[in-house]
Amino acid sequence: MTSNKGITEEERKSIIVLFRELLNVCQPFQQANDVKLIRSAMIDMMDEGRYLSRNAAGELYLIETLEVALILTKEIGLGRVAVICALLYNPVVEKTITEAKIRELFGNQVSSITSGLVKVAELYAKKTSIQNENFRKLLLTFAQDIRVVLIIIADRLRTMRSLALYSEEDQNRISNEVGFLYAPMAHRLGLYAVKSEMEDLVMKYTNRKMYTFIAKKLNETKRAREEYIKAFIDPLKKELDKMGLKFEIKGRTKTIHSIWNKLKKQDTEFEQVFDLFAIRVILDSEPSNEKAECWQVYSVVTDRYQPNPSRMRDWISVPKSNGYESLHTTVLGPDKKWVEVQVRTERMNEVAEKGLAAHWKYKGVKGERGMDEWLSNVREILENPELNAVDFIDDFRLDLYDEEVFVFTPKGDLRRLKKGSTILDFAFEIHSEVGKKCVGGKIEHRNVPIKYELQNGDHVEILTSSNQVPKQDWLNIVVTSKAKSKLKQALREMQYKEAEIGREMLVRRLKNWKHELNDQLLNQLVKFFGYKTIHDFMRSVALDQVDLVRIKEFINKPEKKEEQEEEKERSAVNFVASEGDLPDDDVLMIDKSLTNVDYKLAKCCNPIFGDDVFGFVAASGGIRIHRHTCPNAFDLKTKFGYRIVKAQWTSVADSVYQATLKITGVDDIGIVTNISHVISKEKNVKIRSLSIDSNEGTFEGTLTVFVDNTESLKLLTRKIKNVKGVYSVSRVGLS
Repeated sequence: MTSNKGITEEERKSIIVLFRELLNVCQPFQQANDVKLIRSAMIDMMDEGRYLSRNAAGELYLIETLEVALILTKEIGLGRVAVICALLYNPVVEKTITEAKIRELFGNQVSSITSGLVKVAELYAKKTSIQNENFRKLLLTFAQDIRVVLIIIADRLRTMRSLALYSEEDQNRISNEVGFLYAPMAHRLGLYAVKSEMEDLVMKYTNRKMYTFIAKKLNETKRAREEYIKAFIDPLKKELDKMGLKFEIKGRTKTIHSIWNKLKKQDTEFEQVFDLFAIRVILDSEPSNEKAECWQVYSVVTDRYQPNPSRMRDWISVPKSNGYESLHTTVLGPDKKWVEVQVRTERMNEVAEKGLAAHWKYKGVKGERGMDEWLSNVREILENPELNAVDFIDDFRLDLYDEEVFVFTPKGDLRRLKKGSTILDFAFEIHSEVGKKCVGGKIEHRNVPIKYELQNGDHVEILTSSNQVPKQDWLNIVVTSKAKSKLKQALREMQYKEAEIGREMLVRRLKNWKHELNDQLLNQLVKFFGYKTIHDFMRSVALDQVDLVRIKEFINKPEKKEEQEEEKERSAVNFVASEGDLPDDDVLMIDKSLTNVDYKLAKCCNPIFGDDVFGFVAASGGIRIHRHTCPNAFDLKTKFGYRIVKAQWTSVADSVYQATLKITGVDDIGIVTNISHVISKEKNVKIRSLSIDSNEGTFEGTLTVFVDNTESLKLLTRKIKNVKGVYSVSRVGLS
């Protein structure tokens, strides 16, 4: 944040103009003391110089705040509470006004939403990636009150509009973030105008060459396009005027981003894309006449121009879950060109442009229930502790954009699911226990398998069996986030039970053979039969996939108990037998009660000199050195606490240690060279490997190096973070 270095006359005028405009827009819903209280708070901030601090682009936070508040009212359609929260957001973050004071002045609702906004700001202050585990907390905060989401979206839109003032690095970071999360979220909330502008601006800063090309082409063809639109709508106007309808009809050029998608999808040249615009008929209808008059217009359009039956969409009879209502059709216009026509009322148009917020204006209109269901599902998925955050963001992102399918329960209740959902998805939608026992379904009294893809209007009955259990390949059948998360949880529970059964079977069998199952024998069996984990081995025993005769033969042949692939051991010379008797080149000091032991550094966390470490007595002998932050540390300490020994570094020896870093950033052709150049300059660091995976303009790399201690690694991490285009650098093997 840049400190306040004074305010220009131009900025002062802008503040006055914006403040007056906001007062005028808010007049219909403001309360008696609102203006006085807000003005007083703003003047206090200005007197202290805090409200006149500047953002990363050098703009006054006060101007930014006023513009966000105007977006909320004029473009999203929110009212008093959201505007007050937007205006008080920066003072709360800067701690110039307390939450208690806000609660006293404006009530609990304003205080609660402002608190949610502050929590989001704190996550961003920590440079939180939307793809890491904290993203779950971020969305949980969002889902508490939908206005928190809308305020953040308004703030991101305002930032995108002024993105030219930011550094190139910030432009890439913010654009990727908006394109990845906020544009699809605006789409899911029904904010078409906001979503479209966001997508265009993201493209402007991430694919400027193509953006400029399409914009130039649109400008060159503008006159011809306007003439065609006039020729198309003139006959329709005459017919609609004869019917006495009140209406507005106009052509709307499609967004640059949507045209770019068409070019990619159709793999064609700009000149070959005919549907560059859509015709929209907006009716001024009474609520009771809305449907009838929309269908009247539809009839006029399809009588005049030949329709394409496969492109007809009726979102008036069954609106989308975000409240969107409209009739869409594609017809063959003059010169045999396909033209998209949309028919809706003024109310429907406002809902389409402003989304959920417009429902608060038209109280009682369908749509709010659907959004509440969506938010409820988001919360349910987020609050599932078994769900992996990375898996979730992929599912969540897909759910935002995908179309829906509408089906009915046997009782006639309407359910919305993601397009492509199967019988199995529907079963998990009803209840997780129904999903786990599902063996198929009935559609119109016809039996269908669990992988049957649901169609609009299907009446679905789920068939279950008490003998059915979830299967791994079901993950290839379900498509909804809810079904995937519930299924993964059920499979984990089932596999855990199978492993316990396998352990009990093995213990009983060994007892018959006069043997006991201990950790050393168990590890030897796992290696001998080629399993990765004890859990997998025990499951195989339960499923009769392990020959018990071979286990008996193994136990009775001691020579086969040798470990198959022993790693290179470090010499016991590097350990000490007692305190005060340390050779000069000792690196680690182990619990003084242990003597003549071998050790090696655990591969799960790769500790290096300087890490806070502990020792774990392995079943096969020797000690494994782990970091206290190792992903396995918690399980080792809680389940095998009696095998934990103290270990600490003593003095530096001539040793090097392996460490792995995860790097993310912009997918740029020169970034690998730049990172390698940084590493080559570090005399205490040697590179072992560097692998890069690219996806949609970003990369994720894994860098393995040899270093002498943690300080060298920290220094290297800082320098890589400073490489242009790098988003984050983190050490692998931390819990």
